[in-house]
Amino acid sequence: MIIIPKSYFGCNLRCSLFEFCTNFSILNKRSLAKRGIILQFNLGGTMKPTKEEFEEALKTMIRYVEEDPNREGLLKTPSRVRKAYEKMYEGYSKDAVKILRSAMFESTNSQMVLVRDIEFYSTCEHHLLPIIGRVHLAYIPDTKVVGLSKIPRLIEVFARRMQIQEQMTEQIADAFNEAISPKGVAVMIHARHMCMEMRGVEKVHSTTATSAYRGVFIKSKMQEEFMRSLNVSVPAFK
Repeated sequence: MIIIPKSYFGCNLRCSLFEFCTNFSILNKRSLAKRGIILQFNLGGTMKPTKEEFEEALKTMIRYVEEDPNREGLLKTPSRVRKAYEKMYEGYSKDAVKILRSAMFESTNSQMVLVRDIEFYSTCEHHLLPIIGRVHLAYIPDTKVVGLSKIPRLIEVFARRMQIQEQMTEQIADAFNEAISPKGVAVMIHARHMCMEMRGVEKVHSTTATSAYRGVFIKSKMQEEFMRSLNVSVPAFK
């Protein structure tokens, strides 16, 4: 079973794998992914679990760590966790490009626009532990600018998913580039990963930095200006 989110067509569509493959020419999976839309393939023919099934699974996890899901403090925990997950992973149902294009405006500005230190919270897809960090995004307009509040909303689309930081950086850059068609876009993320701090090597306060550049920001003075604006060491450009 394939589920295409409501945010793309205005209604949920369900079809068999055969039907999808037969009619795949009407869709562009790569384009959908850039826009923040994930096609969910349920090849086993099963539908999304019910709320009750989710909560029963949580009770199993509680019992696995030798706790009692029926004691007072844990009675409502499965329900609370389910509601938290619905918020934490709401990015799967949102269209990043649509959000950006809802607030585009004509402008003669042709200099770098930088929004920095945008806080985000995401989840490591390997251990389902928190990723906590900040995103810095800059772009060079090409006749159009985007409403500033839409940039944090763009980041939320990809942060509220099971993620790896490297891919999230690329997704933000690609979605912005597709939606706005700027002369260039630069994205940098600095984040802490609880999968490195709470378990494993347990290296507290280590920070991971990732970047993605499109258009004029690739090997140009604009990338140097972007990095200087963030007080980041500038590499030597040839």
